[in-house]
Amino acid sequence: MRPCVRHLHCFITACARGLPRVTRGATALVFALAVSACNFTVTPPGRPALITPPAAVNSLTLDQYRSAVAQRILERNPSYVLHGSPQAMLRSLVVVSFTVDSRGGVVTESVYRTNGDDEAESTALATLKRASPLPQPPSKLLNTRGQLELMEDWLFNDNGKFQLRTLASPQARNFN
Repeated sequence: MRPCVRHLHCFITACARGLPRVTRGATALVFALAVSACNFTVTPPGRPALITPPAAVNSLTLDQYRSAVAQRILERNPSYVLHGSPQAMLRSLVVVSFTVDSRGGVVTESVYRTNGDDEAESTALATLKRASPLPQPPSKLLNTRGQLELMEDWLFNDNGKFQLRTLASPQARNFN
């Protein structure tokens, strides 16, 4: 027995002496629960958490890479690009989470947040796929799997055209 459990056992045994059998059973139950609490372990979630490399946190290089990715998406999808300021009340904001491998290939992509506009979601995912391969990320930004996880926001106007938040112009002001 570990020291803390041994002391607890001695304490409970001393307290239980002279008590009716029923009370001793309850005392044993309390002891069992206390011991199990000492041995309590938390099971980690099924998917291991990816650790962001220290160099990627608040790194100018990361910001530069984000800009290069956004620029590639816009270059490969010119007919979808909104020129000028996004309208004051956007039609949709779609946040896409994606993982890039060491060669710039998009390994995974998914809609992280949306307002439920299926057409905007499809456009965001399709324009990301069309831009692949993305620029090769700097090696110091890669995690232990040789990948980099990013998010980008697609800002949609009513006409279905978008800007990416990384390179977006300020939104128009509503003067009503």
